[in-house]
Amino acid sequence: MQVRSTRLLSFVLLTLLSVAGFARAGTANDKTDTPTPTAVTFALDHPIDAAVAPVVVASTKGLFRAEGLNVTTTIAANTDDAIAQVASGKSQLALADLNALIRFRSKAGAPPVKAVFVLFDKAGYAFIARKSRGINALADIEGKTVGAADGDLSIRLWPALARRNGLKLKTVKVERVSAAVREPMLSAGQVDAIAGLSYLSAVDLRNRGIPADDMAVLRFADYGCAAYGKALIVNPAFATDRPEAVGAFVRAVIRGLRFTVKTPAQAVDEVLTQMDGGSAAVELERLHAVLSDNILTGEVRHNGIGGIDPVRFETSLDQIAEDFKFHNRPALADIFDDSFLPPSGDRRITQAE
Repeated sequence: MQVRSTRLLSFVLLTLLSVAGFARAGTANDKTDTPTPTAVTFALDHPIDAAVAPVVVASTKGLFRAEGLNVTTTIAANTDDAIAQVASGKSQLALADLNALIRFRSKAGAPPVKAVFVLFDKAGYAFIARKSRGINALADIEGKTVGAADGDLSIRLWPALARRNGLKLKTVKVERVSAAVREPMLSAGQVDAIAGLSYLSAVDLRNRGIPADDMAVLRFADYGCAAYGKALIVNPAFATDRPEAVGAFVRAVIRGLRFTVKTPAQAVDEVLTQMDGGSAAVELERLHAVLSDNILTGEVRHNGIGGIDPVRFETSLDQIAEDFKFHNRPALADIFDDSFLPPSGDRRITQAE
């Protein structure tokens, strides 16, 4: 009996050691098989604020990492610079204005940079005006002075908007100003209105002390402007070499958007950790404006986030052409690649999430 017990004990010990050995080998193999995250340099075309909360959340909450990406975010000088960085390969992806990309791609020899996901279904272009200066609707802009910064894209669609709404373009004086003094000039009454982005200028002006009931925010989209807004754009070589990384980036941003819609206050908290200063109340107001006016549109609720309607796209090209001469008028396929989008059912997002 003693011999049997000893033999049995030895067998059990050998079995346990073998299992432990296999476990250690499995752990080592697991470490070896774990893929290295794909490094991505991503450029924002504007300093971080709550307007880009979905992208910030994707970074701070580990959503990019969960998709196998190691994302480094940089800030470009402006949207043209963000596009140039992607075109050169300095950045693999960027968030940039789709209409600026359209103008860029129309140039002879332009690299084939494309958008792969539209975050802002409606551009934020707007006139922000003082009601106390007699402006309550777009028609009231006739005979007034509008301050517009160099490089501002909204003022470039003003000719198409004026024609569409039967307004006399020549009666409106456009005064070129620097971006730094645009809002202060309206606040001081030196101009009657300014051209800009509704979720930036309007929110900042209220924060400057202009009463909400004295401010008219004339969103171009409400007057027939077909323009899409901010979109994810990708370097063509990166899209070809690492298509799985591009799709992963898009999925992470959609997850970031879902988090942002469901818990906007928490999303703003994430944004504030990446800002130099910043007010929770101001950024929450900005986020609510962006979600309601630019992202969660009727089109998005019906079709899902991220895509482009071909008919609307052609209308937007017609409107751009009223102030811009295309070297080569692009087709939708020149500007947008929908192959990285998840199925439409996975892109449905509503305010009630």
